[in-house]
Amino acid sequence: MKEQLYQLFQDSMATTVSFQDLIIRVGMSLVLGLAIFLSYWLSHAGTIYSKKFNINLITLTVLTTTVMAVIVNNIALSLGMVGALSIVRFRTAIKDPRDSTYIFWAIICGICCGAGQYLIAAAGSGAVFVIMLILGRIRNDQRMLICVRCARIHEVDVEGAMYQYFQGRALQRVKNTTAESCEFIYEISRKALERGQENAERPITDTLYDLGAVEYVNIVGQSDEVGS
Repeated sequence: MKEQLYQLFQDSMATTVSFQDLIIRVGMSLVLGLAIFLSYWLSHAGTIYSKKFNINLITLTVLTTTVMAVIVNNIALSLGMVGALSIVRFRTAIKDPRDSTYIFWAIICGICCGAGQYLIAAAGSGAVFVIMLILGRIRNDQRMLICVRCARIHEVDVEGAMYQYFQGRALQRVKNTTAESCEFIYEISRKALERGQENAERPITDTLYDLGAVEYVNIVGQSDEVGS
């Protein structure tokens, strides 16, 4: 058993990648990295596009291919590489949920190219490219927060005005009261806000201020996307 294991390690360490094969693998990873670069640029245009992050996707693909070319069929080196990389901890925050897809896409392409599986890398990349091109530009409907502070005696009047104005589409998220004042926070989609103002033909702010004793009305946009 010991001799078999020793022979397995010896055979794996003797396996090397020729210079020509290495150039092909790195070149293929560069092509796929450029495809990932183009997909990220198209799907993030006009939002929180990060040029530095997009360039890193190309380098991540090439570096993963390089590592795979070194450790392919080399059990001893692969175990050592896993141990070395396990101590690395990345704390960079993901600004957009789609970014995690691109990171895994780059790593998987690098692994496939490093192992010489070009067809699998190309087929998978083509499918993901089409999916992100069609669905990657979908945006969440931006939510709006309406903050109202008024006198306590107009508590019921404000709740009734909000319900009637938006036909129940505005959801009351927060209600803070004191002996003299009352504060509300309502959540509503931008489309519902615009539709309500079109039907009423006047802003919600005028409707609330007409009640009297309303200290302020703030309308704040709330989005899942975080700017860089």
